[in-house]
Amino acid sequence: MSSLETARDLLREFPVVDGHNDLPWALREQVRYDMAARDIAADQSAHLHTDIPRLREGGVGAQFWSVYVRSDYAGDQAVSATLEQIDCVRQLLARHPADLRPALTAADMEAARAEGRIASLMGAEGGHSIADSLATLRALYALGVRYMTLTHNDNIAWADSATDEPRVGGLSAFGREVVREMNREGMLVDLSHVAATTMRDALDTTAAPVIFSHSSSRAVCDHPRNIPDDVLERLPANGGVAMVTFVPKFVLQAAVDWTAAADENMRAHGFHHLDTTAEAMKVHRAFEESNPRPVATVSTVADHLDHMREVAGIDHLGIGGDYDGTAFTPDGLNDVTGYPNLIAELLDRGWSKADLAKLTWRNAVRVLGAAEDVARDLQATRGPSNATLADLDA
Repeated sequence: MSSLETARDLLREFPVVDGHNDLPWALREQVRYDMAARDIAADQSAHLHTDIPRLREGGVGAQFWSVYVRSDYAGDQAVSATLEQIDCVRQLLARHPADLRPALTAADMEAARAEGRIASLMGAEGGHSIADSLATLRALYALGVRYMTLTHNDNIAWADSATDEPRVGGLSAFGREVVREMNREGMLVDLSHVAATTMRDALDTTAAPVIFSHSSSRAVCDHPRNIPDDVLERLPANGGVAMVTFVPKFVLQAAVDWTAAADENMRAHGFHHLDTTAEAMKVHRAFEESNPRPVATVSTVADHLDHMREVAGIDHLGIGGDYDGTAFTPDGLNDVTGYPNLIAELLDRGWSKADLAKLTWRNAVRVLGAAEDVARDLQATRGPSNATLADLDA
């Protein structure tokens, strides 16, 4: 039996729990949530990385759907957009009950696996989604959100992002209270996107295991979105899980360097690096024609997992592809059908079936269950926090 056949067999028993998929935002941007226009029961490969037939082919058994909203949204706009994203996921679940099972707990995930359905959970991406309100945080939990990434690409008032200039120095006093309230609710603290100082402050504060829903190793690829070794080394004591991402500019050093050069070229021509006007795109295309974009592969991602395993241990690894949240993907991981290729590569590198069962399924289910246990204990000792940003960060 080939490694790929063995991988497919393994995924039938222990399917992938993927920590981060941006399908809801893609549906918002492409068709303003017109589910009939992007019917994921059918092949949507012309438009999306994700649909149900390809999730099945890829061996996905549970998906954290991101209810991401842009980090330049703030206040009521951020909260309203997050609610619209949650509604999108709820619509998807209502339209596809034979394939997608709502899941709120680790037990729900196991029930979905037993039924042969894809457990569907939600994760908020950025603390701006709660508009500095612990009551809003609790409301998101009540609506089914089971993790929150503390920041996205920009700083917020109480936490520093990995890709913004330091302002708070990690977590503020209110930021630490957010972490404590997430612990009390049973909402996983997600440290993807945050500054290393924020990672360390969160680990110093949390009573529950953390996750990184879509981050890779900074030692392998030096990008601030990745996890430093000193943080990975803390996961065994914390019990958390780092879910490797596939985004080429986060996993391949040549792609990091290429992106920096492309951005500098845009600035040299008087454009912001995110400018998508016709004139700006003409400059970008000319750069890419003379400087071909480096290509990541399955092996690139496996290199991260090998290193992360060495530093954090097999019990602290998972997968978070970031499909439909990135324009580019590695060869062999082109869409959600690609997971068996990664498992086959790891088999060829000597990973055991027991190791891979932890990577794909067991670690992620365990960490959600652990957060539930901590919440049960905390709720027995204290009520909800009504602290405010003004109270704690004055």
